[in-house]
Amino acid sequence: MNEYEWATRIGERLLARDEKVTTAESCTGGGVAQAITAVAGSSAWFDMAIVSYSNDAKQRLLGVPPQTLLQYGAVSEQVAAAMAGGALKLADCHWALAISGIAGPGGGSADKPVGTVCFALAGLLLPQTLTYTQHFAGDREQVRHLSVCSALSTLYAQLAL
Repeated sequence: MNEYEWATRIGERLLARDEKVTTAESCTGGGVAQAITAVAGSSAWFDMAIVSYSNDAKQRLLGVPPQTLLQYGAVSEQVAAAMAGGALKLADCHWALAISGIAGPGGGSADKPVGTVCFALAGLLLPQTLTYTQHFAGDREQVRHLSVCSALSTLYAQLAL
């Protein structure tokens, strides 16, 4: 499925549950929010998006602790979880998706090569924030596209439970 199809199906599920979602994005630059808002009527189930590209923005807007950034780096499940938690606190939502990664072509390292993307999904009823890391192959556009689809498919799967 493409990101528009994922977003359409998510919207159907959120509407049926009378719930909303928000996003906190870094490497995708608002790609998840763009996919969601491409769906007519998404204002009924989407509240807001924050693109926090810099570490400073992650701290100021989402409350990511400076120590978490120092200890784990911006591209980490810990930072993604803090981003999702911060977005959930800011928005009037049940769900928050967060993404932080290295889309390339530069910026990678031996520990975190280009294509490394960390995700988090926080939910009001989840006992803990779900986190995971993916390693995508391809150029910047492909990494970003795959990241958006991965985040959306994760939310969709969680809404099926």
